[in-house]
Amino acid sequence: MNETKLSLKGNWNVIKGKLKQTYGELTDDDLKYTEGQEDELVGRIQTRVGATSAEIRHLLGKYGG
Repeated sequence: MNETKLSLKGNWNVIKGKLKQTYGELTDDDLKYTEGQEDELVGRIQTRVGATSAEIRHLLGKYGG
């Protein structure tokens, strides 16, 4: 599987807020982001909400611009 590298630079707080609106069960701990650790972020969100990696990456790309 060839996954596209996520570009989450910019206003992470805005992206995080939109994710919380979409998935109310997400916590700040779920959404801790460190540059270069996008796969871990996707994994935490995926585990919490039960969505696929592709769905999470799509949303992150959509919200991130």
